[in-house]
Amino acid sequence: MRFTRFARAGLAAALAGAPIASATAAEVSISCGAVGMELELCREGAEAWAEATGNTVTVVSTPNATNERLALYQQILAAGGSEIDVYQIDVIWPGILGEHFVDLAPEVGDAADDHFEAIVENNTVDGALKAMPWFTDAGVLYYRSDLLEKYGRDVPETWAELEETARIVMEGERAEGNQRMWGLVFQGRAYEGLTVNALEWIDSFGGGAIVDEAGEITVGNPAAVEAIDTAAGWIGTIAPEGVLNYSEEEARGVFQSGNAVFMRNWPYAWALANSADSPVAGRVGVATLPAGGEDGHKTGVLGGWQLAVSRYSESPEAAADLVRYLTSREEQKRRAIEASYNPTIPALYEDPEVLEAVPFFGNLYDTFVNAVARPSKVTGGKYNRVSNAFWNAVHRVLSGREDAETALAALERELATVRRRGW
Repeated sequence: MRFTRFARAGLAAALAGAPIASATAAEVSISCGAVGMELELCREGAEAWAEATGNTVTVVSTPNATNERLALYQQILAAGGSEIDVYQIDVIWPGILGEHFVDLAPEVGDAADDHFEAIVENNTVDGALKAMPWFTDAGVLYYRSDLLEKYGRDVPETWAELEETARIVMEGERAEGNQRMWGLVFQGRAYEGLTVNALEWIDSFGGGAIVDEAGEITVGNPAAVEAIDTAAGWIGTIAPEGVLNYSEEEARGVFQSGNAVFMRNWPYAWALANSADSPVAGRVGVATLPAGGEDGHKTGVLGGWQLAVSRYSESPEAAADLVRYLTSREEQKRRAIEASYNPTIPALYEDPEVLEAVPFFGNLYDTFVNAVARPSKVTGGKYNRVSNAFWNAVHRVLSGREDAETALAALERELATVRRRGW
């Protein structure tokens, strides 16, 4: 789709993040998530753009569970629906949904060069830029710095060290009266979040990424089996059985209320954990996720969200301008400072104001830029089936219904069927 002169008229202003005033007001809708402060920040940014341009904007809240949101998007887009102009899409979706989005490259010009090259490449499908990077992510380990100091424990380097420290602190705190204390919380519900957590465990043990870059299914290897069996041993010991139903916000709720020693989550949780009304404010540290063992390595799975313009939008020019504004340096800086959302612009990781607000952005920079990717690119449109099969297999192991060797062997057979006609 070719845009009219609306989007090109003020290109210089757009490259600097400034919205372009429109002679004719347009109505634009944007879908936003609601994890943490997502919805609030999205609404603030969109309304600032609308005020500056004279357009109107409607913010549409969508399901937080990524698989539920994807299903909703697929339903709307397959029908050619125009009710959403700008879609917030996961880093793993450009290959799945890209045919429904316009090519933003002609509209953003050199602005794309300011963002992480790997993410821009990820968002490029068949030579077309299907989405602009908005914020990136990698899984990180949150810990109670006061409790580790109290019990003389270091930040764990391996999962075995984490398990030992979690048990020592949990038992000590329970003996002192907090019977609700747990050692570790994470995202254990059967959804995309479990795919992310389980891939981090497997990769940290040296077990690969479910499907390798050549498209070969590798998930049944011994290191992967060891990783999933290790995690299953946490349930009911250092992690509550309820973690099997936790997504990001449930895990954050337990940790932020003061009832967990460690938490795996995304960087967004930092600002909330240290907010004025947080019981653990000032007593939280962030580190790289542990390694699987002596032969393993520290890791974190790549996450993050992008903004795309629907091919079926009735206001594509205004929608593209909104995307330019929300993904600009100025807006990403605001979001980083106010709510610790990781910018996709490398220069912001050296910005003194950003680093003052979120110190670990500097310390964990390598983690963010070297995060392990889910196999969405190699599996293409079949990724959702691959991930669904994976998280269900892992969930069976965590819930004690199967051992990891049995579950992952069955998973390999299931994925072989999915691959039979090619990824």
